[in-house]
Amino acid sequence: MIYVLGISAFYHDSAAVLIKDGDIVAAAQEERFTRKKHDSSYPYNAVKFVLENQGISLSQVEKIVFYEKPFLKFNRLVETYLAFVPRGYKQFTKAMPSWIKSKLFLKKLIFDSLKTNDKNFNEEKKILFTEHHLSHAASAFYPSSFDEAIILTADGVGEWATTTIAIGKKNKVDILKEIHFPHSLGLLYSAFTYYLGFTVNSGEYKVMGLAPYGEPKYTKEILNNLIDVKKDGSFALDMNFFNFATGLTMTNKKFDSLFGQKNRDPEIENLTQFHMDIAASIQEVTEIIILKICNFLKSKYKIENLCLAGGVALNCVANGKILKNKIFKNIWIQPAAGDAGGALGGPLYYWFNELENKRVTSYKKDSMFGSYLGPSYTQENIKSELDRLGAVYQNFEEKEILEITAKHLFNQKSIGWFQGKMEFGPRALGNRSILADPRSEFMQKNLNLRIKFRENFRPFAPSVTEENLKEWFDLETSNPYMLIVADVNKNKRVEISQEDQKKTGIDRLNVVKSVIPAVTHVDFTARVQSVNKEINPLYYRLIKEFEKKSGVPILVNTSFNIRGEPIVNSVEDAYSCFLVTNLDYLVCGNFILEKEKQFNIV
Repeated sequence: MIYVLGISAFYHDSAAVLIKDGDIVAAAQEERFTRKKHDSSYPYNAVKFVLENQGISLSQVEKIVFYEKPFLKFNRLVETYLAFVPRGYKQFTKAMPSWIKSKLFLKKLIFDSLKTNDKNFNEEKKILFTEHHLSHAASAFYPSSFDEAIILTADGVGEWATTTIAIGKKNKVDILKEIHFPHSLGLLYSAFTYYLGFTVNSGEYKVMGLAPYGEPKYTKEILNNLIDVKKDGSFALDMNFFNFATGLTMTNKKFDSLFGQKNRDPEIENLTQFHMDIAASIQEVTEIIILKICNFLKSKYKIENLCLAGGVALNCVANGKILKNKIFKNIWIQPAAGDAGGALGGPLYYWFNELENKRVTSYKKDSMFGSYLGPSYTQENIKSELDRLGAVYQNFEEKEILEITAKHLFNQKSIGWFQGKMEFGPRALGNRSILADPRSEFMQKNLNLRIKFRENFRPFAPSVTEENLKEWFDLETSNPYMLIVADVNKNKRVEISQEDQKKTGIDRLNVVKSVIPAVTHVDFTARVQSVNKEINPLYYRLIKEFEKKSGVPILVNTSFNIRGEPIVNSVEDAYSCFLVTNLDYLVCGNFILEKEKQFNIV
């Protein structure tokens, strides 16, 4: 058996992944252990977990692959400063101490960090580096079920590349074309994230969720001024409007002047129709560019399969447009599409491309095991932890757990659901989830404001049994990772009154649009998760149990966390989140906890 360890760290979303003979056996993000969202530090806890999962030490690992090349990144930083001198001086002087102290000598930093996991580890030569976008491309292609595919990666920036086109064939991945910094679709979207008053690198999904409340009134202004898009989808930004290459902000005064307002200060300014229209506009521009790239790639290479990774691949609305336009026959998106997924791509690239090992594919499923690759807890572990925490609980058989939970959901109760292995990537896929009844017209607002403590406009995802997918949504293929937005079928929608049809902006939030209003966004779409009975049998059976009572094979599924915190990992995390929210019940393994009973302890 040959083990290869992958690591991503020191920018954001650090993670560790372990592969055994080419199979993905364990993966986790560091934030889940440290409780620091988007933790960028060396992933000590994640490395510890993946090694312990297989019962091995670092000395038994063949190679350790880091997800990018620091010297190339440093080269980009210096060349960017020289290209914009003297404008980049402030940013350059702020970045230099960190680079000179540690990042420039990253191999030694990684080696020293690995020794904190295993003091006996002394083989620095085992540490390898691969390029950032090559890691993304490998993470997209190798776990897919395709023998051959076009691979599109797009994010803010790696070393130099911001967008790459690659071809994956059997066990090889070859990058053919790149777009380089500062021209970046990811950074363009992040600039608007900043302009709208959200946090860059974590608030982009808020922009996507806000977009349907607006009209794309500023699309032409963006395309005519900020970005030059060619017929093949390649693009270049006009850097006169941006500050991210030379300053400490994303946009500048010229950007503000183009749209007639300064960037929003979230502390003092509420979201207005203007902000919703801006969000709608940058979302439309992103879709235009992605579709142009995809149409060009299909016509040029004549390959039926597309793989996606990089932060832009988390834009599930754009992904849905690719599918809806039927550009490719098949699409597969890496569920950990951001930097955490780079920790997966590095070791896979080494195993298949460098060692030239044979790759076996299945046209039925990918090799991510539903992305259930993190820590799990036995019933004995759970009971011990609940006792330690002083929790009040009842213990049931599995069949009873499903029946009771489905009954509570049917009665409009909100449930914290903690089962099996933790998911790898930004989505809760049914093991670290908050669940609710999709038929409730009040549930979306209730979950946002009383449980998640976040903006009221944010939509929620439906989990639907795989065999019922087409009955409810305009989707022809399974979508297990919540990475594609699709229309709710017209026969599941309800007639909207003329008065409600006249509503605009956030006033559209409370309009009931379908028989599953809690998961139907204002534009009649949903970020769908299809649930397979073999990949997650317990969650599948819960949905079926709910269907027996309600006639609806769907549950609201949102991540088990509150605003500003990572998704829960441990029993203690779940119990703590349960106590500080307005969740009604926590179902942890075979144990059910009722909120009211937790506060009767003397």
